[in-house]
Amino acid sequence: MNLPTWIARRYFFSRRKRSFISWLSILSMLGVGVGTMALIVVLSVFNGMEELNRQIFKTFEADMTISPKQGKRFLATPTLLSRLRQTPGVSLLTPVAQDNALARYVRAQTVIKLKGVDDNYLQRQQLDSAMLEGKRLLRRDGVNYAIIAEGIRNDLSVSPVDILTPLEILYPKSGQTMSVLNPDAFNRETLTVSGVFFIESRYDNFVLAPLTVARDLFGYGKDEVTSLEIQLNPGTNENGVKKALQAAAGDNVLVQSRDDLNVDLYRAIYVEKLLVAITLAFIILAASINIFFTLSMLVIEKKADIRILFALGATKGMVRRIFLTEGTLIALIGAFTGLVLGVTLCVLQEKYGLIGMGMVSSIIDAYPVRLQFTDIGLTVVLVVLITVLTSWLPAQRAANTQ
Repeated sequence: MNLPTWIARRYFFSRRKRSFISWLSILSMLGVGVGTMALIVVLSVFNGMEELNRQIFKTFEADMTISPKQGKRFLATPTLLSRLRQTPGVSLLTPVAQDNALARYVRAQTVIKLKGVDDNYLQRQQLDSAMLEGKRLLRRDGVNYAIIAEGIRNDLSVSPVDILTPLEILYPKSGQTMSVLNPDAFNRETLTVSGVFFIESRYDNFVLAPLTVARDLFGYGKDEVTSLEIQLNPGTNENGVKKALQAAAGDNVLVQSRDDLNVDLYRAIYVEKLLVAITLAFIILAASINIFFTLSMLVIEKKADIRILFALGATKGMVRRIFLTEGTLIALIGAFTGLVLGVTLCVLQEKYGLIGMGMVSSIIDAYPVRLQFTDIGLTVVLVVLITVLTSWLPAQRAANTQ
């Protein structure tokens, strides 16, 4: 151990007397520790929320979605579908026809999002964990079925057990005057409800139906779709497949990953995380200002010791390092304590769910957290920078003592 570090350690850990400066050092250490712990926990919660949203989207949305750049629909010819299916990494391709429609059940009605999907949609097995009641069934023995969201069931009081009461879907015909009194103004289809699913509130108005039913209802041609949903093989490089699909599909359509479809939400989470991190950084800075006052008072108290050190041959750089090390000890001990407590809290929350969401309708019971080493590293760098900034001036003042 070199001399500046040894002297700084003696100043900090001396138990011979507990002066006001000693208690101020402890207060500074606690302030840095609490700020560090809060920063680790809050950043981990934001990471958990981001990961939770990805898991929610993965339950309903495809890995890749091909949609038209202009308009609501485009022509998916057999040649195009064959070319896309032959792209390396593609596991399953599902044509989709989706639009808003009106649903009626007995005397109740509500606006829905009707999503017509190909028969291979159920092979994706995305809804397996989201089914609340009934079966995952879209077509059997010539009968068309619908899988509805929990919100639709609540709005229309639908019972999947009642197979005799159909769900009626209405969609306005093109070129017809919109009027509820005109029976020819709407295309109509009837479906038997086979099951109910629940994922999250943003999907509470969806009704899944066979693709042929949706095309007839919307007035689409045989090969017309609103999008093509693609599932990839596990471990596939998404960026590489995305470029290959875009080249195969042409310039009239847009290939987007699941993250691309929800980029606004992820951007909002990132901005909130950044603003909260900046706020907590200022709190740590405010706590570190106590280090400035602690070192300034320590310089005044140790003027006689500093003169003796100069008389013994100490240089200004050595004296400066003593007080910089003193400030570093205060900050790093507090930061390390806060880091350990923050990581421990996150691990306990992740494993045992200590703090609940407090919402009955929440899809999870406790706040999601996810630790990232980048956040821990960023926190350590931030504390070091703040320590240097707050300790430099008192250390320089000690070095200039006459």
